[in-house]
Amino acid sequence: MTTEQVEEKVRETLHAITLDEVRAPGDLVEKVLRRRSQRRFSQAAGAAMAVAAITVGAVLGLGGGGAAEQDRSVRQAASPEGWKPWQSGAPGASERGCLVDGSTLYCSGSKYDAAKFDANTGQQLWAVKVNREGDNGIPFAVRDGVVYAYRNHTAENQPNGDYMGGTDLMAVDADTGDVLWTVELPQDDRTDQAAMLIDGAVLANTPSLRTVSALDPLTGKKKWALTWDKGVVCQRAVLSGVPYLLCMRDAEESDHTDVLRLDPATGRAKNVTTIPGVQQLIGTSGDRMVLIGGKDAAGKDTQLTTISSSGEQTSHSYRTEGELANREIVGDRLISVSRQGKVSAYSLTTGKTLWTSPAGVKMPVKDTMMRTASSVVSARQGVVYFFSPTGDLSGLDLRTGEQVWRGHVDPGKSGQRGPSIGHSPQLLCYEDVLVVRNGSEIVSLLPRIGH
Repeated sequence: MTTEQVEEKVRETLHAITLDEVRAPGDLVEKVLRRRSQRRFSQAAGAAMAVAAITVGAVLGLGGGGAAEQDRSVRQAASPEGWKPWQSGAPGASERGCLVDGSTLYCSGSKYDAAKFDANTGQQLWAVKVNREGDNGIPFAVRDGVVYAYRNHTAENQPNGDYMGGTDLMAVDADTGDVLWTVELPQDDRTDQAAMLIDGAVLANTPSLRTVSALDPLTGKKKWALTWDKGVVCQRAVLSGVPYLLCMRDAEESDHTDVLRLDPATGRAKNVTTIPGVQQLIGTSGDRMVLIGGKDAAGKDTQLTTISSSGEQTSHSYRTEGELANREIVGDRLISVSRQGKVSAYSLTTGKTLWTSPAGVKMPVKDTMMRTASSVVSARQGVVYFFSPTGDLSGLDLRTGEQVWRGHVDPGKSGQRGPSIGHSPQLLCYEDVLVVRNGSEIVSLLPRIGH
């Protein structure tokens, strides 16, 4: 099938798409830097990590925005082999969220803790039923034929009749959907801070709040564990398979943040650097961790610091115009979205803002619980995409900020549900194809972009 035929099929199949008007969206609320407890701090940092994880490593080789980059045209979208536009309802299997891995989607919903879909056709291939009822948390990683996700620890009531399920980290066979093993976590944290892949293991926050353990990826057996002192809270990151901890006193004001490198084979810790003040990890860029500190005395600029695997630090001032709604890392760039609907691309290398442009979708009012999906990037095209809960889509040239595409999908009945974090909309990228999920409705489409 030619590109032109595919594009025509998109128009015929997805009749809800319109290229005339761009209406209204919503977006993520700003994550609070201060922490009131270990759980709140872990979840705030983990949410920031989750946002960054959608695009971290997706775009490589993006520099500071030189003239050669600015002149480069956006490439026309190309469909993967075997893909056709599709639209599907997956009640109970997808409203919590999805992970894309190659030509496969792994999702979670109120009835299934994990469900596998063919990203080319939308066909559901298998599902793992929930214990009791589904909770927030989606499959977070796939490696060597194993899917890693979360589920309730138990479906049983306590002797007094109360229900306190807890959370398990779960490994599932990617081919069959069979549960291989589960390990209980100390709290209901199902963000990327709860568990992540490292070389040869799964690093999980277990069995206590102050411990991380390296688990065998095939059996769940503990290889090693590291516990930090009381009164200390540690964020987690992974660079090229090596785990790092960023630890500070669990207080409103901490005088420094220690960055520790853990040997992935033994868990032995080595302090690689110390940074003044409270720092929040917002993601990784290649071989660097990206941290953000507090605002300056004027309350306008914040300090953004990158730390390499060797401990080398680079700091720049970072400013957002208006109240921040969302930010994520795309290669060398930090993409920020304000509640006023402005998008800015900031170079992590030079500390300069490369461009600022309208997102092409309207932000929700400040006090609403509505959420806008985190943006995603088509690396081959060089386009960053945005999606609102009302179904509007927008694509900006990653190098210039120019809007190169806009569209609309029908959010369906699930998109009309009340404000719920568990039903926040989601935008994923499978090569050049976009996968739009709103509640249990999933649409896969190819943006009509080209010069």
